[in-house]
Amino acid sequence: MGGMLAELGKKLAERWLSLLVLPGALYLAVAATAHVLGHSHPFCLHRLTGQITEWANVPAAGSAGGQVVLLAAVLGGAAAVGLAAQALGSLAEQLHLAADWRTWPAGARSLARRATAWRQTRWETAAEAWHHHRDEAARARARGPRVDSVARHAARATMTHISLERPARPTWSGDRIHAVAIRLERDYHLDLAALWPHLWLVLPDTVRTEITAARQALTRATALTAWALLYLPLAAWWWPAATIAAVLAVTSWRRTRSAADTYATLLEAAARLHARDLADRLGLDPAGPFTRESGGALTRHLSPSPPPRPPDDTLVIGA
Repeated sequence: MGGMLAELGKKLAERWLSLLVLPGALYLAVAATAHVLGHSHPFCLHRLTGQITEWANVPAAGSAGGQVVLLAAVLGGAAAVGLAAQALGSLAEQLHLAADWRTWPAGARSLARRATAWRQTRWETAAEAWHHHRDEAARARARGPRVDSVARHAARATMTHISLERPARPTWSGDRIHAVAIRLERDYHLDLAALWPHLWLVLPDTVRTEITAARQALTRATALTAWALLYLPLAAWWWPAATIAAVLAVTSWRRTRSAADTYATLLEAAARLHARDLADRLGLDPAGPFTRESGGALTRHLSPSPPPRPPDDTLVIGA
């Protein structure tokens, strides 16, 4: 037990150091640089090193007690900044995925609704072009000669660049994950929300490890947006901080799209590969391939029953 607790403490310390302290310490260093250099001397290393030397020559910094207090202050400040970044990261993840955008405050909900409608219009135009090229290719195959597929592939690329399915959320990443639920419902009548908690319990360890890693990568990607927001106010004192914030924002956007795509792909693959295993565990394994009827039966079995109708003599609130 002692060895296990020691190893657990070591891992927790490593995660605390890597996720909170080191990024927070870098932020404090940039903030100190912004305070010293300002807009007038944004890249003056001589000014920066001179100020650091002056701080190091303070008598309190030369004593053991002063150094301990300074180290504790830096670690505490770095951890506080890291916690703030994690809190902002959770908010940034909600904005990136936008799963509950219909419950956002009125102003944000209105913006999300307009963004979703705009994405739907663009997607419908691209989807219509893709289906037109598909129909042309089908008619050409019926006549014999095959048509050039470049235009059809280009139309599909344009459509999927907007969304794999008809947009229902204001962001690409949110629609990418939502597309998994749409496809499973269309192909197998599976309700992903009802299926997933039960399916997770029967998945092999290797599959769960891959999905967990993909989900953590998505969280880390959205956390970069939080750091971009934290670096942005420093631009009021030191304009290069705006460049740092912009680089972090662009990196977060690209990584979030990539991580959301990987996570959604693994979710869909796990559901398609192991839904039959879950049906078998529940005694619903059909004879033959897993079909829409099989998926519908599994969904009905896993979906909880609705609450009963209130009795007629229920007291009226406020009466």
